[in-house]
Amino acid sequence: MSLSSHASKFAAPRVDAAGRMALIGLNLLEMQEALAIHDLPKFRAKQVWNWIYQRGLTRFEDMSNLPKDMRTLLSDYYSIERPEVITEQRSSDGTIKWLLAMTDGQQIETVYIPEENRGTLCVSSQVGCTLTCRFCHTGTQPLVRNLGPHEILQQILHARDVLKEWPEINEKSGPQNGRDLTNIVMMGMGEPLYNYDNVAKALKICMDEDGLCISKRRITLSTSGVVPQIHQCGEELGVNLAISLHAPNNDLRSSIMPINNKYPLEELLEACRTYPGINENRRITFEYVMLKDVNDSDDTARELAHILDGIPCKVNIIPFNKWPNSDFECPSRNRIMAFARILEEAGLDAPIRRPRGEDILAACGQLKSESQRLKKPESH
Repeated sequence: MSLSSHASKFAAPRVDAAGRMALIGLNLLEMQEALAIHDLPKFRAKQVWNWIYQRGLTRFEDMSNLPKDMRTLLSDYYSIERPEVITEQRSSDGTIKWLLAMTDGQQIETVYIPEENRGTLCVSSQVGCTLTCRFCHTGTQPLVRNLGPHEILQQILHARDVLKEWPEINEKSGPQNGRDLTNIVMMGMGEPLYNYDNVAKALKICMDEDGLCISKRRITLSTSGVVPQIHQCGEELGVNLAISLHAPNNDLRSSIMPINNKYPLEELLEACRTYPGINENRRITFEYVMLKDVNDSDDTARELAHILDGIPCKVNIIPFNKWPNSDFECPSRNRIMAFARILEEAGLDAPIRRPRGEDILAACGQLKSESQRLKKPESH
C-alpha cells in the first residue's frame, strides 16, 4: 500500500461528535482561512493561535482580548479541548503515563520521563501499529487509524497542562527557562513515518517560534526503517533520527521485525549514512532492545559494531521490558554489560538505558491493552 493510500484509509477525524472542527493542528495560514469563513480578520486568528500555543488555553471564553460574540461563535464551530484522560499512572521514579481517549473514543498512550537535566515526552503517532515487531507490545494491537496533527499536539499540550508549564496570566509568553518538559520523542504507539504528513505538520508547529517553540535539536523521530521517508524527514524537518534496529543482519532482523523484508539493512543503513545534517556532533541513535538468547551474544555485538562502522552514531542499549505473554526475556545485567563493552571497545558510544516506569506498565501499549481487557464483558 502506498503512503497516500495508507493516509486515506487510516485518516484521522477532524471534527468531534458535535461537528466542531479542531483548530489545534492547523498552521497559522490554515487557521486564518478557517476563521475567514465567518468573516473574521487575520489578526483574530493570530490572537487565537497565541492563546492556544503560548498560553495553553482550552476554552474560547477565556480569550479575554476577543469580543464576546466571537468567543461564542468559536465555541459553536471549533474545538481546542484536550483528550479525555482515561488513566494516569505515576511511577516511583517520576515517570507519568497517560491513557488518553480521542474524540472518537480511540485510545493512545503518552509517557513523560523526567531525567536529571531534562524531561522527555514520548508521543504516539498512530492508534495501534501495522508493523508487528515481535518484541513490541504495540505490535500486538492492529492498526486502527493514524493520529491527526491535532491529536499529536494534544498529547504535548496535555503534558504541559499537568506539569504547569504555561505562563501565568500576567507573565510574558514565549520560551521559558526551567521547564520540566524539554524534549519530544516520536517513539510512542505507531510508526511515525507511516503517518508522515500529520507528524510533520504537528512537529512544524512544535518548532515554530510563535508556536510551542521547541527546538528541532530537542525533537527525535524514531522509525523502524521506512527508508523512502527518512531522507524527506531530514530535509523537511531536520529533527534527530533514531532507528529501531535490534539486529545486525537481515536474517535475524527479519525474524523479529517483518519490515526488514521490505526495507533490508543495506538500504536502511545507506539512508542513515546520507541523512541530512548527520555529523559527529549530531549523531543517529540506533535503538537496540536486548533479547535473551536472541540478539545478545558477543558475536552479535561484534557484527553490530562492524555494520555501523563509519556512521556517526550511538547505540542505545535497552533492557527488554517484559510484557504479559511475551515470548522474550531480558538478559542478565552482566550479559548486557558485556555486550556494551564490546561495542565501546570498537569505538561506539553504547549507553545502557536505565529502565523507567516498570511499576506502571511502561512498555508501550500495555496500558491500552489492560484498559481494553477490563472493558470486555465476562463470559458466562
